[in-house]
Amino acid sequence: MNQTLKREVGLFGAVMLGLGSILGTGVFVSIGIAAGITGPSVIIAIVLAAFVATCNALCSAQLAASHAVSGGAYEYGYKYLHPTLGFTAGWMFLCAKSASAATAALGFAGYLLQPFDHDQTLTRTLLAAVTCLVMTGIVLGGIRRSNVANTVIVSFTLLSLLVLVAMCLPKIGSGETANFEPFFASDDQTPWGKTQALLQATALMFVAYTGYGRIATLGEEVHEPRKTIPRAIVVTLIVSASLYLLVGIASVGTVGTAALEEATRAKAAPLEVVASMLGMPAIKWLIWAGAMTAMLGVLLNLVLGLSRVLLAMGRRGDMPKATAKLNAAGTTPTVAVIAVGLFMTGLVFLGDVKTTWSFSAFTVLTYYAINNLAALRLNKDQQLYPRFFPICGLGSCLFLAYWVDWQIWCTGLGLIIAGLLWHRVRQRMI
Repeated sequence: MNQTLKREVGLFGAVMLGLGSILGTGVFVSIGIAAGITGPSVIIAIVLAAFVATCNALCSAQLAASHAVSGGAYEYGYKYLHPTLGFTAGWMFLCAKSASAATAALGFAGYLLQPFDHDQTLTRTLLAAVTCLVMTGIVLGGIRRSNVANTVIVSFTLLSLLVLVAMCLPKIGSGETANFEPFFASDDQTPWGKTQALLQATALMFVAYTGYGRIATLGEEVHEPRKTIPRAIVVTLIVSASLYLLVGIASVGTVGTAALEEATRAKAAPLEVVASMLGMPAIKWLIWAGAMTAMLGVLLNLVLGLSRVLLAMGRRGDMPKATAKLNAAGTTPTVAVIAVGLFMTGLVFLGDVKTTWSFSAFTVLTYYAINNLAALRLNKDQQLYPRFFPICGLGSCLFLAYWVDWQIWCTGLGLIIAGLLWHRVRQRMI
């Protein structure tokens, strides 16, 4: 008989875990990546991505409320669809979020090295690897300790972002519009090229919102999941979307998209250049510290979410049975935590935030397409929201996946095939 994790997370804790998963790489790194692709219209990409995320979030909320166990779409795919789709969702989640963790670790290292004017790739990569290992150690202490650490981290991150936006408002309110022109900017200035750039940026920004899924993934550890999970997901998404939009407008209006793109490419630290432009050293240091706490929060939550999916896969035999073992207190899947920590550490040696983030886009879109498909199979008494949301979520995920670079598509499809081969081998071994 499988052990179950203890329910130790309430509404506030669930919201903070969701925000800790979202307000990190997305706001401190991915806005710079998306701005480099589509220019000032990254603001529209943020709004479009928020709409897609809302449809997907509501599907996750009702699925988690009806089937409150660890594993997220992996479990939903198994229960409501087919084992192959369930496994594919879990496998792609492991791949996608491990890549997101690598991006967060590289972003943390980039910000940490800023005051030392040191941007060697090797140093940043090694520092990112060490950070992954440290966060893994914290999660091994259990969900309660992780939640306390996350609350402290998120509170400081929120403070730093709100202060940055407030300091940028005078410049934006002065009427200067040069940094917003041309609004639709891409390498290909044809209408088709501009549209393609906007959609690609939207796909990348959608990944920045998907931390809300961490609440569903931790469903087994949430008190009163049918009430708590939907409420926590909705609150998390409203807060994060508002902050993304404010930071996007403030960043573009203050320094322009070219500066954001260059700072992201060179040091994975676009908001640092925004804070520097304000000419206020105290704000620069606050953003520097806030960015680092944000990245740490993302890493912490990714280790939590990934380990719970790996736990669920171990329970069903899709991964080694050892990954399903809990510690004596029933608060941590120890082997699963260690395994995902080591895998994330290995991925940081790719050393390229745009590559890791683009890969995350493809895999996350695949994951949530399966999630929405499962939501369409819910019985009427299990549905909390209209069928419009899973239909729209499914369609938008499939549509946005088309705009991801073809190289990433090839890599993603190759990983799916490799995963299904592993799944078949595991089934024969059981």
